[in-house]
Amino acid sequence: MKQDKLFAKLSHVDAPQIKITPPGPKSQEILAYQAANESSVISYSKGMPMAMAKGKGATIEDVDGNIYIDMFSGAGVMAMGHGHPDILKEAHAAIDNVTHTLDIPSPIRQKMVASLKKVLPKELTRVFFGGPTGSDAVEQAIKLAKYNTGRHGVIAFEGAYHGMTGMALALTCDSSHRQGLGPQFPGVQFLPYPYEYRNPFGCPDENVQIQAAENLERVLSDSHSGFEKPAAVILESVQGEGGTIIPAPVFLQRVREICTKHDIVMICDEIQAGIGRTGKMFAFEHGDIVPDIVTMSKALGGLGFPISAIAYREELNTWPAGLTIGTFRGNMIAFAAGSAALEWIQDNDVLEHAAGLGEKCMEKLKELENSSSIVGQVRGLGMMLAIEMVKDKETREPAGDFAKLIRKHAHQRGVMIEVGGHHGNVARLLPPLIITEDLAMKGLEIIAGVIKDIEDGKAS
Repeated sequence: MKQDKLFAKLSHVDAPQIKITPPGPKSQEILAYQAANESSVISYSKGMPMAMAKGKGATIEDVDGNIYIDMFSGAGVMAMGHGHPDILKEAHAAIDNVTHTLDIPSPIRQKMVASLKKVLPKELTRVFFGGPTGSDAVEQAIKLAKYNTGRHGVIAFEGAYHGMTGMALALTCDSSHRQGLGPQFPGVQFLPYPYEYRNPFGCPDENVQIQAAENLERVLSDSHSGFEKPAAVILESVQGEGGTIIPAPVFLQRVREICTKHDIVMICDEIQAGIGRTGKMFAFEHGDIVPDIVTMSKALGGLGFPISAIAYREELNTWPAGLTIGTFRGNMIAFAAGSAALEWIQDNDVLEHAAGLGEKCMEKLKELENSSSIVGQVRGLGMMLAIEMVKDKETREPAGDFAKLIRKHAHQRGVMIEVGGHHGNVARLLPPLIITEDLAMKGLEIIAGVIKDIEDGKAS
């Protein structure tokens, strides 16, 4: 691919290099300190035990000198990879000037807004920076929808992940995140997402997409459905933690029509799928639609600097000054890095690279699906890829233990991945968008080897 020569300079091209099976002794020492002093809620270092030392592009080095291909990228945060020199240059310049301004403007903030408006649909005229996390963006989006409509309910979709704070958690489906916390915010109701592989409707699989959309129309039109007219419908343009579930354009288009018909605010959560992840700047673009509000975070900070934002239509810009506030909504370092990343993406054909490499990765993954008895389905759009593991292809019985084994053994062999899905049975790949074809194919070969070993009973 034409960008590979440029992108190869950003990573360790000879990765992976495993000098000692992780976790090595230095990592073990730091992991033990973490276990003794930090919260029991820590999770990622249990699934991939290691202590990180430094990152370079699409590669990570741990404190024991092992070098990994990063197909995790901080759950999608590090879209531009680690230590990108052009982005770091802008971040360092911001540190030397001013780092925190609340919402008082600055040239750096102005540049960030201008960079965002270059890539947003022209209909989304307003940008608001809330707190530093994706959850904050979701909270602000719901608040804006409620304020404008005077209504309080929200419709979300099964399999959704929207965050860990109050309303964002209420919109998140995974019971493991809600266990023991009691009732969530009232007024949140869920409908099935168009998950064809695990068809929630019993209709022919090819009808799942339109059935999911028409189900929304049904509950809104039927006075006995138990659904009141909500302030908003919120959906992930591609579901991430739910297992990389990719809706067809017809689903997004029909939901857009239904929301317009019923005067309901349509919110697209682009926190994980946005900023180039799917081969377009925003995943909703695959459906040729424009929502009313878009939530953004993760990759928006360029190199992992904390930032979130919403963008929305002019007619929603009604809330008075000070109605919603927050201390950490003016991080100049994140603005500088985020603006530099957005500009670099456009200047260096990153979207084209992500889309093209994603297609090549899917070709390899389809071969794996066809040859393996325990790979139920592979899915992907751009650099958002997934392998759904099953005990049996006929019954499609979920195999969460297999997905965890992939993560464990791939990590030991030098590849970092994520696990998700409704049943914890989906191996999820979220490489940096600047990963080269060579590194991506090496990573897939290692994962395929792990799956073969699981299939043959050689990995436990």
